[in-house]
Amino acid sequence: MVRPDGKELRRGWTTGACATAAAKAAYHALLTGTFPDPVEITLPQGRTTDFVLTRHALADGCSSATITKDAGDDPDVTHGAEITSTVRLLPEGSGVQFKAGAGVGTVTRPGLPIPPGEPAINPVPRQMLQSAIGEVTHLHGGTGDVEIEISIAGGEELALKTMNPRLGIVGGLSVLGTTGIVRPFSCAAWIASIHRGIDVARATGLEHVVGATGAMSEKAVQSRHDLDDSAYLDMGDFAGGLLKYLRSHPVPKITMAGGFAKFTKLAQGALDLHSARSSVSFEFLKDLLAETGAPAGLIDRAVTSNTAKEVLDMAAAEGINLSAPLAMRAKTAVRTVLRDAPIDLEVLIVDRQGNIIGECGFDD
Repeated sequence: MVRPDGKELRRGWTTGACATAAAKAAYHALLTGTFPDPVEITLPQGRTTDFVLTRHALADGCSSATITKDAGDDPDVTHGAEITSTVRLLPEGSGVQFKAGAGVGTVTRPGLPIPPGEPAINPVPRQMLQSAIGEVTHLHGGTGDVEIEISIAGGEELALKTMNPRLGIVGGLSVLGTTGIVRPFSCAAWIASIHRGIDVARATGLEHVVGATGAMSEKAVQSRHDLDDSAYLDMGDFAGGLLKYLRSHPVPKITMAGGFAKFTKLAQGALDLHSARSSVSFEFLKDLLAETGAPAGLIDRAVTSNTAKEVLDMAAAEGINLSAPLAMRAKTAVRTVLRDAPIDLEVLIVDRQGNIIGECGFDD
């Protein structure tokens, strides 16, 4: 991926890769008395890379190493965070065990790749950690029976900026990563979080979930429905990521909520609602106005307007609620994506103050 100026965006490393490198260095020190710096690890796809240690410490039967995460040019909340792996020797036959240190969360709800009660260290990072311990064991002896405690400085506060609290991950962040590499500005992590939210909702028996474009839209839904916090899936701009997953992993009911401009794009058929990746069609709004019986002059002005809000305000000045027919169009577009999935659907159009200004309710 490249910037608007043509320069290539810099890739970074996942939390799981950083934790793996730190654990490998720490275990190496336990067996040899020295820390490799930099320390090399093998990523899941076979590529190797080096990490420089920020600090390290060695005591009898316990060793720790810290790596400062570099997420490249990705706007990752953990960019610059210090990831520490503390490795302790265990009795032979114990295997590799994982522990959540300060700033790393614990899973409390079903539906995630890790069962409740376990540290929020995802399967691929666990495999990476086990492989790294195995490499060191092969080279330097030892049994490979260790406890790996992972800590993230400031992780409990950083977790509040993520979906973790809603997913039932308490006490900190998750240790994530499927390739070890952070691809800058990738939508994949957000969409994966949406999918995990749906998994949790289904596993815990929730029958009603919410896809909202932002905080004000969520506030509007909260004023309408008394739902568990985990029902809110933090859809953001990724309507397609939500709806396509729901199509094959349905829940009985969903409320979609968003602002006039974003849901205009949704009604047009756009599934990524970000301003850089989809745009409002003023011809669409012209047709919507015509559907309401708006005056010809207003309809003509719609196609020369600057923003969707301008059209909305012009319609309101004429006593026309353009949000109501938009909600109907948006519901039709969403139903097209969901196909025949057994999901009842409600659409709410919300203004910037969090008020519901248009809606198309559930069928039942």
